[in-house]
Amino acid sequence: MLHILFPYIAQPHQEFHSLPIALEMARLYPEIKVHIASLTPERDSRIRALCKLYPESSVIFDILQMPRWLRHHIRQHGQTPLGKMAVLLLNRNYFNRFQAIVVPERTSLYLRKMGVSSPRLIWTRHGAGDRAIGFTHDTRQFDFILMAGHKIEERLNRAGVLRPGHYATGIYAKFDMVRRLHAHGSPLFPNIRPTILYNPHFSPRLSSWHRFGTAILDHFAQQKKYNLIFAPHYRLFDTHRLKSDDILARYGMYPHMIIDPGSDRSVDMSYTLAADLYLGDVSSQVSEFLTKPRPCVFLNAHRVQWRGDPNYENWTLGPVVAGMDDFAPTLDRAFLTHANFLDRQKEYIRDTFGFAAPEDTAAKGAKSIIDFLRVIG
Repeated sequence: MLHILFPYIAQPHQEFHSLPIALEMARLYPEIKVHIASLTPERDSRIRALCKLYPESSVIFDILQMPRWLRHHIRQHGQTPLGKMAVLLLNRNYFNRFQAIVVPERTSLYLRKMGVSSPRLIWTRHGAGDRAIGFTHDTRQFDFILMAGHKIEERLNRAGVLRPGHYATGIYAKFDMVRRLHAHGSPLFPNIRPTILYNPHFSPRLSSWHRFGTAILDHFAQQKKYNLIFAPHYRLFDTHRLKSDDILARYGMYPHMIIDPGSDRSVDMSYTLAADLYLGDVSSQVSEFLTKPRPCVFLNAHRVQWRGDPNYENWTLGPVVAGMDDFAPTLDRAFLTHANFLDRQKEYIRDTFGFAAPEDTAAKGAKSIIDFLRVIG
């Protein structure tokens, strides 16, 4: 009997990229034991709640073991590299029990250096962005890779990562779970203003937050034309929650602004589905936003020479601004000139996901994993 593990050692935004595959696998292959391992009891509760969206799937829930001091460290500081590595090391005997381990992150590759040699390591990836970090050479260490569309396949091939028979394309499982989760959505604001989603990245060398963030929030606080959702990448404030509390205290009283530094809604596409314009820098959430083409504006906070750079391909999907002097008029023009970018956005989504509009792919991912495991024995 196959025992397959889906562990969750990183931030919650990664769960959606492999959890639907686990649940479809349990539904399609009841003879296989699907285990879901959480980092903390709090994460276990969250994942159990999401699993209720798939009542026909039966899985086994585990919580990874760790000493009290480490559990306290994770509660205080989030999923730091130290915490994740310690959890992998302390649970290496548990990991070695399985025939396959399916993960959305790359940290789990360190299991190989910790003596976990028996299971096949399978990577679902998380997100479908253009950043170089998603195409690094160490991903060749995975035995099998699931990915979205042809753009991802071509870049991984150029990086020398892919092996024939060791990957599958056209899979972005997050969309499956999101459709179930938001089957009955409701408006986020009690007005009919256009809504802007500001979604800066977490890395200081890539993000617009550190140079423009406060000025952007001030701008929206003082105007009456737009609603604003400030929902940065989950990791921006993951280990600095006190900073996010200060922002909430300063801007949380404005009824036309939602300040969300890291709730469940910040990772489950509540905001990308609800917004009328995407404002950001390099986060892969723009790909999810554009499954329904809409205006975008990108912030070049670091004066990057981005044209022709595949790591900034998403900046071809809307106007790019490098300073606050041009910010307000560019925002207004983005709505009026969206038709100029519409064909490019549709082409980008087809290349990124392998389909023009969201479709169920988690079951395809589950089948491709089982087919691979049965071929290699």
